[in-house]
Amino acid sequence: MEQFKFHFSYRVGVADINYGGHVANSAVLNFFQDARIAYLENLGPYSEIDLGGCGVIMPEAHIFFRQEMFLGDQLIIGVKSKQLKRSGWVMEYRIERDGKLTAEGETPLVCFNYQTRKPCRMPNEFRAALTTFEKLF
Repeated sequence: MEQFKFHFSYRVGVADINYGGHVANSAVLNFFQDARIAYLENLGPYSEIDLGGCGVIMPEAHIFFRQEMFLGDQLIIGVKSKQLKRSGWVMEYRIERDGKLTAEGETPLVCFNYQTRKPCRMPNEFRAALTTFEKLF
């Protein structure tokens, strides 16, 4: 987890559990989103709808499940940014319980102008904040 500079704590709740008695697949995407929102707030503060001139949209998501997670589990979610491009970047996530990997994944994010409904260039100030925080020189 040391390769992740940002960590987000999450306790698994009843709404996260499915009929199998463990965390639902869809809940992990919500864990990623909650951690991503906290990461962006920590950077700026920024948000998914305001990176200083535009928002973001997520064209796809990848989750790799490694162990079951259960009601009441205390999770630590590591978040980092990588692969900065003109109009987007990739966020990587690692979820651990008691120091053991339970899930990991990534979400490509595209800068998006919600007024014109089109992708846009990443705002310079936001790019600088990401680059500085992650040391992506």
